[in-house]
Parts: sequence; structure tokens; C-alpha cells
Amino acid sequence: MRSRILAVAVDCHDTEALARFWSAALGYEVVKRWQDGKGAEYVDIGSDGQWQMVFQPVGEDKVVKNRLHLDLVPVEGSQADEVTRLTELGARVLSDDPELPWVVLADPEGNEFCVLPPREEG
Repeated sequence: MRSRILAVAVDCHDTEALARFWSAALGYEVVKRWQDGKGAEYVDIGSDGQWQMVFQPVGEDKVVKNRLHLDLVPVEGSQADEVTRLTELGARVLSDDPELPWVVLADPEGNEFCVLPPREEG
């Protein structure tokens, strides 16, 4: 027996805005909007055959480094091109150490993620 990842849940203040950012970053679309039993509004994004991201509203601010983060690689272009594209969408660069192969960014609500150099698929 085993499990599989259905979705990565992201706590945020503005579910719609963060879903727009990540949809543009990953080429995903809104799959559905829904409410839980207490009336909180969620936004799910995804793409055929890929895991989904669920943006869930929370009242508190992010205050410490993420314990889990996403590693992205560009599908086209260079790592630098992808960092530029993502910052134009609203991300900000947190660290670009030339001795490391990744660039650490934060999404518009401060969630860290990394951009690595392109890789061969497969």
C-alpha cells in the first residue's frame, strides 16, 4: 500500500491573487473554487496529469522559513530567464549565491521556492 500526492496546500491571505501567481508560474488553470463547512473559500489549480495546488485562507502571517518548498526548473530558456519571468509576475529574489546551483525566491505572500537550471526530461 502507498500514498500519492494529490495536492500541495498553501496557506495565504489572498487565495485568488496567489492562485493567479502560481497559475501563471506553472501554466496551470483554476480547477475549482470551493468553501469548507465554515465558509472559508479555497482555490484549486492544476493541469492534466499533474498534482494540484490548493490555496487556503489563513489569518496569521508567515513568520519563519518554509519547512517544505518547491523546486522549479524552466521548461524553456535559462535559469536567469525564468527568474526574470517569475519576478515580473510578482516573486522576489531572496538569495542568489553563485556557489549554489539554485536561486531562492519568494512568492507574493513570502513562501520560498527555488529555481534550478534546466534539466533533461525523463
